[in-house]
Order: sequence, then C-alpha cells, then structure tokens
Amino acid sequence: QVQLVESGGGLVQAGGSLRLSCETSTSIFNIDSMGWYRQAPGKERELVATLSIGGTTIYANSVKGRFTISRSNAKNTVYLQMNSLKFEDTGVYYCRAETRKIPFRGDYWGQGTQVTVSS
Repeated sequence: QVQLVESGGGLVQAGGSLRLSCETSTSIFNIDSMGWYRQAPGKERELVATLSIGGTTIYANSVKGRFTISRSNAKNTVYLQMNSLKFEDTGVYYCRAETRKIPFRGDYWGQGTQVTVSS
C-alpha cells in the first residue's frame, strides 16, 4: 500500500500562484509515475500533469506554460507549481501514483486538495 498526502491548496486571485505538494509513504523510486488530476464542479476528473520515474512529463494543453510538475527524491514528494492561475483552474486537485513494482503494485489516489481561483 502507498499513501499519498496532499497539501498546498487554497484561495488565490486570478493571475496568482500556488504550489501543491504530494508526499508518498514509500520511496519515490518505488513509483513508476505520479501525476496531478483535477475535478471541477459538475465535470469529470481530468489529467493536469504527470511525471514518470524516468523524468518524462505530460501536461494538459490548458496548463502548458503555466504549470510545472517536479519532484524531490529526498523528500519523496511531487510538486505542482501553478502560475498565472485562471478562474477555470478551480477544482479539487488529486495526486495519483501508479506502480508495477512489487510489493507496491497498484493505482493510488490522494484525498484531494481544493484550489479556488477568484476572478
């Protein structure tokens, strides 16, 4: 089992910045891929950004150039730096970890952290 603990959400004005953190309960080297997803009210959960253990990143078109996903191996933590925030970035942001490494094999989600951008 892998637990994910998210932090860093909050209320920010449009144009502002926030940094989300997601700490894993195991070494980050036991995780194949970590990512951030978000769900706005009345909408489906969508991918925001992912980062593989090899360093490959994928971003949703809507956040390219504004958001950056990164990690700290020493802190077993993945970050999402969000700049130039827009009202439409509002939602609950979830951290996800996927791995095939034994004995941690599985697909894990954090509890979510609320991000609210005021226009």
